Amino acid sequence: MEKVAEPASLKGSAKSVPAYAVLAGHLRARILSGELQPGERLPGEAELTAEFGVGRSTIREALRSLASQNLIETTRGVTGGSFVAVPSVGHISEHLETGVALMAAAETVTVDQLMEVRNLMEVPAAGIAAFRRTDEHLEQLNASIFDPNDVQGPETFTKNQEFHLVLLRAAHNPLLELITAPVFRVLSGRFGRDHAPEGFWQCVDSDHRGLLDVVAAGDSMAAMDLMRKHLDHLGDSYRQMDRLRTS
Repeated sequence: MEKVAEPASLKGSAKSVPAYAVLAGHLRARILSGELQPGERLPGEAELTAEFGVGRSTIREALRSLASQNLIETTRGVTGGSFVAVPSVGHISEHLETGVALMAAAETVTVDQLMEVRNLMEVPAAGIAAFRRTDEHLEQLNASIFDPNDVQGPETFTKNQEFHLVLLRAAHNPLLELITAPVFRVLSGRFGRDHAPEGFWQCVDSDHRGLLDVVAAGDSMAAMDLMRKHLDHLGDSYRQMDRLRTS
């Protein structure tokens, strides 16, 4: 078996670790520490062989492992190679959503816990958004308003999600969207196919219009208060739908 210098965390371990996994661990640590920057080319096969004493097949398996974690991207051609991935909120958020969805499907998290996270994140975010929003954000919020009396379908769910996404973006902190968006997308996906309680969409529409008004006015305290009440309304409906789903 090919040998590779083990990281400190593996020294003294009785567990046998494949060479490709150890190599991938070293490269992953360099990426996450910032030693290898986003967009930077990884060392080539010759360099990795010289440093770690491994062969081509081990290197390729290590790179495949890093690619599966979305840490690197590989391109072909004369200027090709393996490069550290440039992170984006949307891309990372999608993978986080997968994990949250699996936890919800396995019922290791409850509706109350999911809504608790939304309250912790979206209430203060609404207040910050009232201070930091731009005219473009207001236009996007207005564009996400829908007629609750129309026939509901995918477009309604999309507009509902977009309203919350824009508010998070208006706070100008990408971590808010990264952490929060997967949670409300899981909630929407989990209950989007179920019959919403009577008056659900009318309530959503009224809450959104109220939030738009106070955010446009720059009223941070009112924005937080209305977002808290809006999430309370959503939580009540989601809990009702969850009881129907499991009954």
